[in-house]
Amino acid sequence: MRQRVVLAMSGGVDSSVSAYLLKKQGYDVVGLFMRTGVHQPEETECNTASHKKGCCSAIDASDARRVADRLDIPFYALDFEADFGRIMDYFVDEYAKGRTPNPCVVCNTWLKFGKLWSYGKQLDADFIATGHYVRMIDAQVHRGLDDAKDQSYVLFGLRKNVLPHLLFPIGGYRKDEVRAIAREAGLNVAEKPDSVEICFVPNNDHAAFIKSRSPELQTAGNIVDRQGHVLAEHDGIEKFTIGQRKGLGFGSSSRRYVLEIVPTTNDVVIGDREELLATALEASRVNWLIDAPTSAMTCTAKIRYHHEAARATVTPFADGRVRVDFAEPQSAITPGQAVVFYVGERLLGGAWIDAAMCS
Repeated sequence: MRQRVVLAMSGGVDSSVSAYLLKKQGYDVVGLFMRTGVHQPEETECNTASHKKGCCSAIDASDARRVADRLDIPFYALDFEADFGRIMDYFVDEYAKGRTPNPCVVCNTWLKFGKLWSYGKQLDADFIATGHYVRMIDAQVHRGLDDAKDQSYVLFGLRKNVLPHLLFPIGGYRKDEVRAIAREAGLNVAEKPDSVEICFVPNNDHAAFIKSRSPELQTAGNIVDRQGHVLAEHDGIEKFTIGQRKGLGFGSSSRRYVLEIVPTTNDVVIGDREELLATALEASRVNWLIDAPTSAMTCTAKIRYHHEAARATVTPFADGRVRVDFAEPQSAITPGQAVVFYVGERLLGGAWIDAAMCS
């Protein structure tokens, strides 16, 4: 009997090629599309350079269905609107707290590898699969072969018990190879641009989305320097993130960067680039994909998606917190983002950053 795989199909080239490869390898593939209830304001022809939507629009659902029909695999659309509402609430709440959220990590943890696996078990699936650029080696998560596309950072929240049931068919390919496979297979999404925006934030306008979802929020305040001098006013802390330089809303004779966001006063603290450097951080809600260490361990750590992993020592605490000390100072450590740990190519786990520190 063929092993059954439930595949998250987003309508993009990566998940579509994953479906093709899995079927070619002999799996019994079932395609699932997650309906989130998010409606994009303009849904025109997607195979254009201007299409920069997320992975949840009506056009994406149609693309996924057409690929499933071409490959002759069952296809279902699941209603995840209520669950996705939790992700949007998390997004708003984090900005209101002066933190910078990462909804892709939360979506992967709660939905793609949480709810999706629960549904897969109802279908007697042996595996779940996605089009992420990561590799599974001996039931361990490793970075994708294509360094420019590696997505292991956003998967640190996986549960250990689901690891033996994961497949990532394109993790050993580069993006140009994936598109070539799509063309050879005659898939209509071969040239479809990648999604580059958060799927529920129209036009990438975070502040407008937050105000529309929580109009009662009062987040206006002052832009101040480290000495507390008021330099300008701003109309919402949700418009700022640590390390930001452009769009501060006032002129300066030198380059200034956002150093800190203080939600209790709605102050945005700015200063020089050198002031962004920190040698350590504290993080909480750690999730380990290995046996949880009980003492300090050396590894490399990434503090954001496009950050180059840096040498670090991670010290765990019994309450789910960790302290991360870097061999070299790191810039713009941002509360709300994830710090993710590796040994070589292997993903060890990660945690949510609470504060930057100087040792």
